[in-house]
Amino acid sequence: MNLELARQQWDTGRRRLDAARSDVDRHTRLLRLSGVVESELRRRVGQTFTIEQLASAYAAADVWALAIVDDARGEDEPPVEISLVTDAAFHEYARRALDYRA
Repeated sequence: MNLELARQQWDTGRRRLDAARSDVDRHTRLLRLSGVVESELRRRVGQTFTIEQLASAYAAADVWALAIVDDARGEDEPPVEISLVTDAAFHEYARRALDYRA
């Protein structure tokens, strides 16, 4: 996975999450589901990792993130944009990388 492309996608996800603030219910739901993805990242990547290792996990995230977000979403909740939730989660988690740079 191209590291710079991944970081751009993560940044876009975070910006889209921030843009949802005007709809409090939607924003709250997106934050909660992004947190679910972050928890899974902790399990998959660990607490000590590099950006490159995180990008490797991102390459397969479209499969596992969809499954865990669907499991975490309530029956009466509308579907969410999985790319937004996943990218925002990776953006936040990347800040914990050993080699993180803003």
